[in-house]
Amino acid sequence: MLAWVNQFSICCFLNNHHYKQAYNGYECLAGAGANSVFAPTDNIINQLGQVCGGYNDWLFGNLSYGLKNEIEGWAHDNSSAAQFPTVFLFQPSVVIELAGGEATISSLTLSPTEVFNQICQSKPPDGTGIENIAITPRIEKAAYIEAVEKIKAHIQKGDCYVLNFCQEFYAEAVKMNPVGVYSALAQVSPTPFGCFYKVEDNYLLCASPERYLKKIRDTIISQPIKGTAKRGRTSVDTDNGIKQFLQASEKERSENVMVVDLVRNDLSKVCKQGTVTVPELFGLYTFPQVHQLISTVTGQLKPGVGFADIVQATFPMGSMTGAPKRRVMELIEQYETSPRGLFSGAVGYIKPDGDFDFNVVIRSIFYNTVTQYLNYFVGGGITFYSNPDREYEECLLKAEAIQQVLTKKASRNCKASDI
Repeated sequence: MLAWVNQFSICCFLNNHHYKQAYNGYECLAGAGANSVFAPTDNIINQLGQVCGGYNDWLFGNLSYGLKNEIEGWAHDNSSAAQFPTVFLFQPSVVIELAGGEATISSLTLSPTEVFNQICQSKPPDGTGIENIAITPRIEKAAYIEAVEKIKAHIQKGDCYVLNFCQEFYAEAVKMNPVGVYSALAQVSPTPFGCFYKVEDNYLLCASPERYLKKIRDTIISQPIKGTAKRGRTSVDTDNGIKQFLQASEKERSENVMVVDLVRNDLSKVCKQGTVTVPELFGLYTFPQVHQLISTVTGQLKPGVGFADIVQATFPMGSMTGAPKRRVMELIEQYETSPRGLFSGAVGYIKPDGDFDFNVVIRSIFYNTVTQYLNYFVGGGITFYSNPDREYEECLLKAEAIQQVLTKKASRNCKASDI
């Protein structure tokens, strides 16, 4: 499926890598080709409401972090070298749904049988095509630590409680095969919200473990992640000890609960009074490189609330900003040295019945085939308890799978069932 959809200039391939979690949807879902596109540059929320209101076909696409400027009434920031539109949705020519061992193919241009036969004949890429990549940090470690100390000073003054501070790593004049690199990333780090997303010359190769929002009829679900610990490799007992330490960590739990409170507040703007609940707090989830604390927040939507209303109330997601949201976004602009672009935005789909599911774009490689610019971002929540050196090490930990792929160390084929 992945090899086949890549022939189109616009495509989106979503893969949950066999994770058995609550609110699971498709094993794989792909939209290929663009029968029509929606990419507004101003008055975005109103236009988003008009497009999605009453729409009765599939839409795939992205919400970039820069959408916050529209929502907050701020000036737009500059684009990075590998950039997607602020909002981009496309009506695919072909949709392929894989669930329960069955594939359902819908096509505006080809017969389902023809699509199926073409997919069966498609060949996966032969390797990543990577040639010596020199990864450079946008800011040095000393500058990162200095910024964290300044952010902690804001926290001590009461400006904010937790702030998600991110940094960019980049490489120039990069030649590679995006499908091969995504496949290698999926082998090293299979995650429930993996995504290969292409808009013309821009590629997102995503190994995200986090859901932004899912809508099932009148229920809305958010699953923020806050709390990270490196896997123990020496023994099962060591790994289990790390799990226990993570769940008991005052710093990690405080980070998580503050973001949960923020998400509850956001959802209350669009949900019926008294329906916003937290069915899971500090849930421990294991991935190939890390353990994570994930909480689940749900609510029952008010009548007449549409996709644009929900986005306006909740975007950007609290796990990638901090609290209080508006103030920390101002501080993020002050202390981060690179515009985030699609990083910490969302990619997903809207079904013909209006239900939708979007991930959080983290643990991702961005690549532009024309400029040959490659970059990725990593970050973490800064709180009163944060140790700057440990925060920096956590950033490197979150980038471990990406580093393995870009330095040709991706050799182990890992599945969700392995962990």
